[in-house]
Amino acid sequence: MKVANAPCSWGVLEFGLEGKTAGYQTVLTEMEETGYVGTELGDWGFMPTDPDLLKETLSSKNLDLVGAFVPVNFIDPVEHEKGAREALQIAALLSAINPDEARIVLADDNGKNTIRKNMAGRIQPEHGLKASEWDTFSTGVNFVAKRILEETGVKSVFHHHCAGFVETPDEIEILMNQTDPGLIGLCFDTGHYAFGGGDPISGLAKFSDRISHVHFKDWDRSVYDKSVENEWDYFESVGNGIFCELGKGSIDFQAILNELRNQNYDEWIVVEQDILPGMGSPKESAQRNREFLKSIGI
Repeated sequence: MKVANAPCSWGVLEFGLEGKTAGYQTVLTEMEETGYVGTELGDWGFMPTDPDLLKETLSSKNLDLVGAFVPVNFIDPVEHEKGAREALQIAALLSAINPDEARIVLADDNGKNTIRKNMAGRIQPEHGLKASEWDTFSTGVNFVAKRILEETGVKSVFHHHCAGFVETPDEIEILMNQTDPGLIGLCFDTGHYAFGGGDPISGLAKFSDRISHVHFKDWDRSVYDKSVENEWDYFESVGNGIFCELGKGSIDFQAILNELRNQNYDEWIVVEQDILPGMGSPKESAQRNREFLKSIGI
């Protein structure tokens, strides 16, 4: 297993929140200096989109490109074609850089639905999709992933994510049951799985046959309890540090690592610590996260 990081750990988030963030050269330099050997792409346009320039840039930092997060509004069938076009543009770039290992990380267009945003971490069955909506959603995931695979050869995974329509363990299971395993795997995110009400170790075992990309993200139960008490929405929870540095939260990463080794998992592990602009030094957090992983044997 090799360890990567992602631009979101430097405050470069797909939600387009306000605040000053570092440029890609600084982010990549600090990734290399803190001991990572891969990166996800970040928002389209954050890094160079010319494949030769991007390849040269990453090579100069001794980094592999391991994935790219692509949100799509899968609940709206009109958006499926648009989502496919955007994903294909990104997949073509991944294919030119690291076609065998890089993954398109598909996700819902998280944070756009008010109920799901406001109830993140407290989702009940009545907040979920109806059967017909699940059909639309899963059809869209299959459609986009199939286009990506057929036209670029890049494999896709789906990222369950709080504040989206695939958050809880039950919702992940529905999506996995309704999508083609030959087209779409699972990006298992330890922090989002815990925030969504699941035990990450059990989740890794349950979905082991679909997992081909893993995000290491910690989750702080004490912040979660405050989130429930104060009825924070997803962004307020993130801003209050629900996704803390590795080893400082409530997830047993040694047990997580042991489970992955038992499964002979040999894909990338991507550290993610969602940092909003102004939440301390990303480089220092990245360094502490890497040192923690070394302490548990990776």
